[in-house]
Amino acid sequence: MAADLNDSAEPKAALKDDTNMDETSVDQTDVDQTDVVEAVAATAVEEKPAVTPARTGKLSAQDLIKALEAEQLKSDLPEIYVGDTVRVGVRISEGNKQRIQPYEGVVIAKRHGGMNETITVRRIFQGVGVERVFLLHSPQVATVKVERRGKVRRAKLFYLRDRVGKATRVKQRFDR
Repeated sequence: MAADLNDSAEPKAALKDDTNMDETSVDQTDVDQTDVVEAVAATAVEEKPAVTPARTGKLSAQDLIKALEAEQLKSDLPEIYVGDTVRVGVRISEGNKQRIQPYEGVVIAKRHGGMNETITVRRIFQGVGVERVFLLHSPQVATVKVERRGKVRRAKLFYLRDRVGKATRVKQRFDR
């Protein structure tokens, strides 16, 4: 029985060698092409500079997060201070169409920094105070324009919530 297995294996091995010869001739041309492709890829990799050099040669998780956040930050935002009257263009999608709706009000608070920077904008709509929090670097925020600079002496203007009518006005600042 063992002899039968070996006898049947030999002709298969001979057939395998014949097919390998054909494959080798094809592989030679493939190897030549892959060498060229690998050489070009190696050159392309060498030309790219590293984003931030790290001690170990790899990006740490913190450096990787900073690099990704730096790509997402908007560079065209104006200097916004608490007390300013701003007009925020908000992207609104209705079905398959998009439009930009302006939202104008007084900035009563700023929070966080960098990628997570938010502003709270308060306005009076039909006699009711409405506040919205905007993530400044969000893709939903299309534009931010400062209409007026406000002269205030506090970091948070939550006291405006208790005021009604003309008492909610903020003095204008002209030096910025």
